[in-house]
Amino acid sequence: MMSPQAYRKIHSRYKASAIISQHFDGEIIARTLNLLRIRPLRGSSKKGAKKVLLEAFRAVKAGEEVLITPDGPRGPRHSMNNGAIGLALKSALPIFVINYTCSSYWQLSSWDRFVIPKPFSKIDFYIQSLSLEEMSLEEAKIYLNKKMLEHTIQ
Repeated sequence: MMSPQAYRKIHSRYKASAIISQHFDGEIIARTLNLLRIRPLRGSSKKGAKKVLLEAFRAVKAGEEVLITPDGPRGPRHSMNNGAIGLALKSALPIFVINYTCSSYWQLSSWDRFVIPKPFSKIDFYIQSLSLEEMSLEEAKIYLNKKMLEHTIQ
């Protein structure tokens, strides 16, 4: 919920798309992203993976940035599937990792341990641009996982 808002604040004029699941909760997210001028690409690793990955490649070729939540709608938590990494490696583009921590929060007992900042808490955003050039798929996966966990609430 925080990352698309942070992205829009930093890249207010860029065209962007985001891969969103085709489930009901994905529809809510897709509608919210439309308000932020981020075009939803509907699909996930479980349903419509090939189609949505092709749409993501087309978006990159058209000059759009593609936003991806790497652990997907069902997890496991903090694990990355190969789609996001493959897209970055094939397109030779960097990956921007956006994460945040907050001074006070509620943490759900869901599979992803979703974090909701409490009102008036301090929120720190961490944004990194990472190059995956000359890495294998497995090396890139390990590197990205390490970088994504640097600034996260466990």
